Amino acid sequence: MATLFTKIVSGEIPSYKVAETEDFFAFLDINPNSKGHTLCIPKKEVNKIFDLDEATYLGLMKFSRRVAIALEKAVPCERIGMSVIGLEVPHVHVHLIPLHTMEDARFTNKQKVTPEEFKALAEKIGSYL
Repeated sequence: MATLFTKIVSGEIPSYKVAETEDFFAFLDINPNSKGHTLCIPKKEVNKIFDLDEATYLGLMKFSRRVAIALEKAVPCERIGMSVIGLEVPHVHVHLIPLHTMEDARFTNKQKVTPEEFKALAEKIGSYL
């Protein structure tokens, strides 16, 4: 059965897309640790990051780096944090989180973001790619 993220890639479920290539997709997390929290995923549905073939793994890291650089230009922050946990959805995903304090990296305090803010953030981040 297709994961939530596969349904986002196919357009079955709406998202705030930040970037897309033939193999990868980046979109805003709808339950963000901080404004601009972005998820980067391979379009290929694989549960665990180290189960990716080497080319896809390296491609995902390169894509995530590109998105992180754009994200840091678009969202004022101390730095962009990266986390790969993967327990929530069984589809590899890289969290890129604008960090203001260490609390932003803890997944305990979530930010409220309006649909208008999500749309504006996705467009702003994408404009730096």
